[in-house]
Amino acid sequence: MSQTLQPARRFCVAPMMDWTDRHCRYFMRQLTRRTLLYTEMVTAAALTHGDPDRLLAFDPAEHPVALQVGGSDPVMLARAAQLGERAGYQEINLNVGCPSDRVQSGRFGACLMAEPELVAKCVAAMHEQVAVPVTVKTRIGIDAHDSFEFLARFVRLVAAAGCETLVIHARKAWLSGLSPRQNREIPPLDYQRVRDIKQHFPELEIIVNGGIVSLGDVQKQLAHFDGVMMGRAAYNSPYLLADVDRRVFGDSASKPSRQAVVQAMLPYIEAQMASGVRLNSITRHMLGLFAGQPGARRWRRYLSEHAHREDSGPEVLEAALASMHVAA
Repeated sequence: MSQTLQPARRFCVAPMMDWTDRHCRYFMRQLTRRTLLYTEMVTAAALTHGDPDRLLAFDPAEHPVALQVGGSDPVMLARAAQLGERAGYQEINLNVGCPSDRVQSGRFGACLMAEPELVAKCVAAMHEQVAVPVTVKTRIGIDAHDSFEFLARFVRLVAAAGCETLVIHARKAWLSGLSPRQNREIPPLDYQRVRDIKQHFPELEIIVNGGIVSLGDVQKQLAHFDGVMMGRAAYNSPYLLADVDRRVFGDSASKPSRQAVVQAMLPYIEAQMASGVRLNSITRHMLGLFAGQPGARRWRRYLSEHAHREDSGPEVLEAALASMHVAA
């Protein structure tokens, strides 16, 4: 098994559409140095026919960072993997878990669980073209296909194609009748099914995802799995990431304060704005930094009311901090 990213995969932040863009990842990196961060899903078609330099751009400070791609054409995915590796991503992850109608219409995401042979061809084509790991993020099943045998066959085929690491969301997906949000909440969690897969395939690296909202949850799951992936809880309450390096990775370094994280973001914001990025494209990811703290509502409101203005700059964050002190 490739060990290049194995330590970092002990804790990952999930790929989340419209959320885990490069600015979000840079912000999260101020809170945790060790966590593996994932991009939003980028389609292979967009990389093949669009502007890969723009779509794949990121700051070197984001490492360790993985690229998630979507698609079902082996040739196109192989090209996308090459572009991702060339751009500096340390892992290429294939999305076989998203249940949205838009994704299904493009014939990728969770609907591909019904075509494990095709997924295996995609993985093999990608694996052949890159030296970095090719991984798969999937569900435990789709619709009525949610048996252990169904999932085990899927895992067996993609593993034989060169995938040594799978991220498994411990819910099945309903391909019709539920929205993506409902698919994250309504199908029941079945961690035991993922444990059974890990026991059946001990040679594979299995990362569990779904319903994990605290570092206590993370530590419980690490008793059974090689790693844990957290999604919206990490986005909505990002300061929990400040404890990850110590509690999950055993680092002795002290965690940064929230104020120090804000200060660390100011030079980045200034540089990004100089290249044409709007302030609220960055600060929207920082709204939850003070979640649960006195003045958190004032912080959110100040940023929401001021960061979108054309003349806004880094000073808005300093003023937002000052407004919290006044409130206290």
